[in-house]
Amino acid sequence: MNIYSPYRTITREQFLFHEMRIVAKLILQGLNDKEIIDRIVKENLFQYPTERSLRNISRVCLVRFHETDSTALTDLVANGSSTAAKQACLFLMMNYYRIVWEFMIQVIGQKYILKDNSLTKMDLNSFFSSLQAQNETVASWSDTTIRKCKQVLKSVLIENGYLDHSRSEVLSPVLLDLSVKEAIENLGMKEALCAFNWL
Repeated sequence: MNIYSPYRTITREQFLFHEMRIVAKLILQGLNDKEIIDRIVKENLFQYPTERSLRNISRVCLVRFHETDSTALTDLVANGSSTAAKQACLFLMMNYYRIVWEFMIQVIGQKYILKDNSLTKMDLNSFFSSLQAQNETVASWSDTTIRKCKQVLKSVLIENGYLDHSRSEVLSPVLLDLSVKEAIENLGMKEALCAFNWL
């Protein structure tokens, strides 16, 4: 993750596990981006109602893979166990969205380091307040945008087993798949491991 990357909102872009699995398999078949998008649209592989949404989300998935450019992670998303594939997807999401990277390391990682298994509304509010104080882009986001970003972060945590449900304030101890750990280390990004409870 480039620390100078711009902050992008995550209001429309969810975790997309099912879609990332499909795209990963097509990448491993050797298809280029245009061929992948055309195939997804033609066969409606995501089961979406409109061609526009199929194209948009295909591009979102592709850009997450391209940003990290790791064959190992692509293979894990396509063929790994559900847990390993989800962890690989989470790392790809972190590495594309600076806001997810910072949240997972500065909030979740720090919780694990400090052996603090609480995750409250105050933690989320403090994270965003701090970002808004430091960054003009985030400061310009509306309350609705911030609220939606918080919802997306929470849903990502739920999908990956960090939280049991949306009202939970107890952080579960996740177990990092060793193949995912190795892929992250091979990218020279060990600092991300604390986000997966690897201390």
